[in-house]
Amino acid sequence: MGTLKIYNTITRQKEEFTPKEPENTIKIYTCGQTVYNDIHIGNARFYVIFDTLRRFLKHEYPNCEIKFVQNFTDIDDKIIQRAEEENQSAAELAEKYITSTIEDLKDLNVEEATIAPRATEEIEEIKAMILELINKGFAYENNGTVYYSVKSFPEYGKLSKKNINELNAGARIEVEENKQNPMDFVLWKPRKPDKEKEPAWDSPWGFGRPGWHIECSVMARKYLGDEIDIHGGGVDLIFPHHENEIAQTEALTGKPFSRFWMHCGSLTKDHKKISKSRGNFETYREVRKRFPSDVIRFYLLSGHYRMPLEFTDESLKAAQVGLTRIKTCVKNLEYAISKEPEYETPTTPDNPNILMLKQYKELFFEAMSDDFNTADAISYVFELVKYVNIQSNNKPSNEFLIKSLELITELMRDILGVDLEKQEEKDINQIISLIEKRQEARKNKDFAESDRIRNQLTEMGIIIEDTREGIRWHRV
Repeated sequence: MGTLKIYNTITRQKEEFTPKEPENTIKIYTCGQTVYNDIHIGNARFYVIFDTLRRFLKHEYPNCEIKFVQNFTDIDDKIIQRAEEENQSAAELAEKYITSTIEDLKDLNVEEATIAPRATEEIEEIKAMILELINKGFAYENNGTVYYSVKSFPEYGKLSKKNINELNAGARIEVEENKQNPMDFVLWKPRKPDKEKEPAWDSPWGFGRPGWHIECSVMARKYLGDEIDIHGGGVDLIFPHHENEIAQTEALTGKPFSRFWMHCGSLTKDHKKISKSRGNFETYREVRKRFPSDVIRFYLLSGHYRMPLEFTDESLKAAQVGLTRIKTCVKNLEYAISKEPEYETPTTPDNPNILMLKQYKELFFEAMSDDFNTADAISYVFELVKYVNIQSNNKPSNEFLIKSLELITELMRDILGVDLEKQEEKDINQIISLIEKRQEARKNKDFAESDRIRNQLTEMGIIIEDTREGIRWHRV
């Protein structure tokens, strides 16, 4: 196990990472989806990056439990607005997109979070933390709205490096007459008199709902404690979201909220950030119609996580070609191992071929240990594949073939999370599974779920027909 260095946003430099509890638990919190739509391809990058980090840490710290908490924001203005447009409740809309997010992440081979809390299930804890902030002088109430007093926390701005005295009310600062300072942000907002159908909870300040920032502070603290090892998110969350999380949490604990802050660069299109607000996004499901999930995942890991990554079909096609090279090498190794070798070369620990495999493995893990550099790590996989292909023509020992297959599988599947099985077979299994779930829903007269699954299959390019002989399906 080499020395792992991670670029820490709060210090703006690479630092050696060691868990706070090296023989026990590594605690990670990442901000998940606000669930009012399917995940887009930019969201997919964030999920894949932190899933791969988790896999790598499991390898580096085999004696540690990786406690990975990733929330769902299931109450928000955007959720309420979209629910009104679709003539359903905010809870129904949120549940719909939580389900689709889980399905998409499974398709991307992203492991489920250890805990995936929902904001609406933590309301009592949120109210308790707000009350604690008020009692200790860090927050105040005005006409049913509770605000965090930014000036009460002298270290405000230490993550984003913004000077509070130089910040003016602007695009990301909500200006309100009730605020003592334009920089103060909402912890609890009252339900508007003309919006009685909106979700709201009773509180000491009247019926209302929590602000966005307090939700993550509460969930991270509840499930991971006052101090965590890594807090992750997109680079766009540094300010104000993560800055506000620090202010809320550290005001009460007096301890560093997270030892490391990791931020994923944006996916871009025409060199502009892909986002729902810009309208320049494609959902993961839309991209999935054109490219297999393993190719998408491989592409999303092809650049350094902190850097922007330009999204084009040409980039995905290049990733597909590269992944095919790796899969072809694996297929050839499996075939060569399965047949009686024509020639056996005695193998010793200092055999040049075995030593080269060891060297490529070391290079891969050195890249991963250097601020999680998946781009360089993948380049060493390609070098490894090239070397194995050359040596496979020189009648190597079966031991070399077996060790080559094991190594490529370990690096690609176990660490990078890229499944080397045939994508077509995986897709067919997924389709059959969804059809069976739809049949079960119809049997239980759950026609809403049946229609949802049919729509999902349609989005995947699959047309299903209910006939007297049973279900038939075909691709568009």
